[in-house]
Amino acid sequence: MSSLVDQLNSTAFTAFGQHVIWSDMVGNLAGLAALALGWRRSILTWPVQLVSGLILIAAYASAQLSGGVGKQLLVIGVALWGWRQWQLGRHGTEEGRITVRFASWTERGALLAGAALGTLVVGGVFSAFPELSWNPWPDAYIFVGTLVAMVAQARGLVEFWFAWLLVDLVGVPLAFDSGLPFSGLVYVVYLVLVLWGMRAWWLSSRDAGGRRTVLEGAPA
Repeated sequence: MSSLVDQLNSTAFTAFGQHVIWSDMVGNLAGLAALALGWRRSILTWPVQLVSGLILIAAYASAQLSGGVGKQLLVIGVALWGWRQWQLGRHGTEEGRITVRFASWTERGALLAGAALGTLVVGGVFSAFPELSWNPWPDAYIFVGTLVAMVAQARGLVEFWFAWLLVDLVGVPLAFDSGLPFSGLVYVVYLVLVLWGMRAWWLSSRDAGGRRTVLEGAPA
């Protein structure tokens, strides 16, 4: 097992004086694939996200970012939960895919409150234990924002993409500063996929709303 971890944390290539390790590269490429599958509303987004989390644990461990390791462990847990939610089809199905919608104001308030409270708690823990993160508040923001985005995704909420967008705005500079340049580049690509996926889910939610209106207005 240790030899596999050592191989994952070996240098894949060097660019502009930055060493890119295999775990950082492969884990983030898997994360990109998971986001693209999420855009397509494919249930495969969850097992791919699970694999991405497992590999990125090695990357964060190599950079001595305990907070990042903890985040990936939680990501794995939420991925398992989200996978189950999509399997159950809690939000209805359309050609084998979940039906997406905008969150209610109550759900938005819950997501925002959870993000704010979670960031305060995690940031406080990171500040109290510096070995967990060398940049506690941005790391806490990304930590909690990622979990909020995944919870919204599991529930089929279009706001999932807005949450990812806010995470990316901080994730890009933090990844480069953490010595994980490939993660930083991937976050830039994430931004493009997020905007693309946001449009796709937005249009899908409008189509689903139109179909519901037709069905509700149809004679019994």
